Amino acid sequence: MTESPGVLFERLLDVMARLRGPDGCPWDREQTRTSLKPYLIEEAYEVLEAIAVGNPAELQEELGDLLFQVVFLARLAEEVGEFAMPDLLRRLIDKMVSRHPHVFGDASVATPKEALAQWEAIKRREAERTGHPRSAIDGVPRSLPALLRAHRIQTKAARVSFDWPDARSAWAKVEEEIREAAAALASGEVERVQEELGDALFSLVNVARLSSIDAEEALQDAIEKFRRRFAEMEAGLIAQGKSVGAVPQDEMERSWESAKAHERSRAKP
Repeated sequence: MTESPGVLFERLLDVMARLRGPDGCPWDREQTRTSLKPYLIEEAYEVLEAIAVGNPAELQEELGDLLFQVVFLARLAEEVGEFAMPDLLRRLIDKMVSRHPHVFGDASVATPKEALAQWEAIKRREAERTGHPRSAIDGVPRSLPALLRAHRIQTKAARVSFDWPDARSAWAKVEEEIREAAAALASGEVERVQEELGDALFSLVNVARLSSIDAEEALQDAIEKFRRRFAEMEAGLIAQGKSVGAVPQDEMERSWESAKAHERSRAKP
């Protein structure tokens, strides 16, 4: 007989309590919120990797690992009397129900955009009731990767019509910021260079977003392309009894161009 999700979740909570108990695992018992932070981030990224790979078995495993981190952190909170898993689940359920009145109430929305606008409006009303009004661009964690954070903040600003008309308009801003970055480089002022490069990167994210491109993913693809080509260049030099650190710059450039051409030729149908 197949066990229900509820029964299995209770078993998971029991496993967690046992691991943290007096006769539990020494490693699990010494963990804190701070020590678990890198594991939480790592597991989230492994879920993303599994999604990118498209392997259901791998995704199942990585989602389980991520869930375990949530259970672990909830257990730590319970041990110091802050809240327990039922409190967490009850609050989550209440929030999801209250923010979907078109599903659980009498409201009506026709499109995903309308549903999202309703969600944001409900969040703002909730914040106002607690005496902490929210900005239209609040709610994006500072700890997110910078390109992703820029994309999320720009998206929130766009929802209140603070946006460029299209990607071509946003590109004009990129060109402006690149000119300013070039002037900053010429000045030799490090702080100014940092500021102008940051503005240029932020503007590039706008172009990507308005082109329906994920800037974080685009950069990851570019990094992977560089890694592949560098590895091929390196392998080619090693085959000649040479190394990347011991050949002249012009020879390394020729090897790099050869690796690029080889990759492009393989990509042709």
